[in-house]
Amino acid sequence: MNTPVEHNRGVALKKLLGDRVKVLPRGITSVCSAHPLVIETALRRAASDETVALIEATCNQVNQDGSYTGMTPADFRRFVEDAATALGFPIDRIVLGGDHLGPNPWRKLPPEEAMAKAEAMIAAYVEAGFEKIHLDTSMGCAGEPAALADELTAERAAQLARMAEEAALRVGRRPPVYIIGTEVPPPGGATHALDELDVTRPEATKKTLAVHRAAFAKAGVESALGRVIAIVVQPGVEFGNANVALYRPDRAGALIGALDEMPGLLFEAHSTDYQPATALSALVDGGFAILKVGPGLTFALREALYGLDCIASVLAGEARADTLYATMETVMLENPGHWNSHYRGPPEEQRLQRHFSYSDRIRYYWPDERAAATVETLLARFEGDIPETLISQYLGRVYPAVVAKKVLPRARDLCIAAIDAALEPYFAATIA
Repeated sequence: MNTPVEHNRGVALKKLLGDRVKVLPRGITSVCSAHPLVIETALRRAASDETVALIEATCNQVNQDGSYTGMTPADFRRFVEDAATALGFPIDRIVLGGDHLGPNPWRKLPPEEAMAKAEAMIAAYVEAGFEKIHLDTSMGCAGEPAALADELTAERAAQLARMAEEAALRVGRRPPVYIIGTEVPPPGGATHALDELDVTRPEATKKTLAVHRAAFAKAGVESALGRVIAIVVQPGVEFGNANVALYRPDRAGALIGALDEMPGLLFEAHSTDYQPATALSALVDGGFAILKVGPGLTFALREALYGLDCIASVLAGEARADTLYATMETVMLENPGHWNSHYRGPPEEQRLQRHFSYSDRIRYYWPDERAAATVETLLARFEGDIPETLISQYLGRVYPAVVAKKVLPRARDLCIAAIDAALEPYFAATIA
């Protein structure tokens, strides 16, 4: 007989995945990134493991205004599907999700204006075919406290759900499934040193569900509530600039027990980046069946690119002025908006954080024209195989796979292998 956690997992994942897979997995990995190499790696991993690829865009990456990637939801869908077509990955095995969809990008505006922008964003996501929507209305807008009361958060979530339902009906799409929750870790990680995090209390989770039920009913979208598949809670997992709070199952027992009283629901775990494989498996065992990862993957890519940058200098036999590190430092200093409110301390500490923080705010700068051109120039420096000894010195994450002949010692292959090394434990934890 299935336990309540196993039953909930099966019901919720069936609503999300339908008949796209032969065997329903234990959970699913949610790749939250807009970097082309990360998307390619996620599709390759899903193909290898014969499962779906759940790829999500955040409100700060992709919205109707283009955000920092310059992509609207429709653009992002084409971007992902083009990558899949190039690899021969079936389009019908891709699930697109929208993460932290709410007024966050416009929270400096008055509430009415910010919510109007959020409604337009939700409509754009649903019209573009995004099937999984995280309703995140927990942040205050201009003139409001930073954190809102549960009832107001639920009221605004229901407002956005109504817009999503109307958009799906208008364009003839299947209405999406929803993620709700108020105890959301900061997008991209914490900005302070982490000691021990407070785990969400079971009664807080039950209240979240209760106030959303009431708000959805009041807004006339009870049917949308039936497609809520998960709640975002804090299981004691997070990363900051310099350290990671690891999952401790013993601290989450009471929270996990709350799932027994919420039929058909599971938990979605945010900020699971940098968790060891054992922790990821334990999270899924406990009902945290959706594991979200993003900065940890671009962190692995940045490691690989910086390693290749060092190898290029060694092979050249001289110090180079046109290093990737130097370019990224210039780009970030000239446009500090994506990091200066996240990295604190004296100038030297901020410099280290710009390049090496777990929060990986450098990921916002890869689309910059100078950054992209420098990466392409770097990869073009390597015409053939890279010596294994230099891979051992500068790319330790992938060296064992190179020696085992599982990965070619070529620059682009090494970048993909580095991302995959960070991604593989997630698929291992979630696939049955």
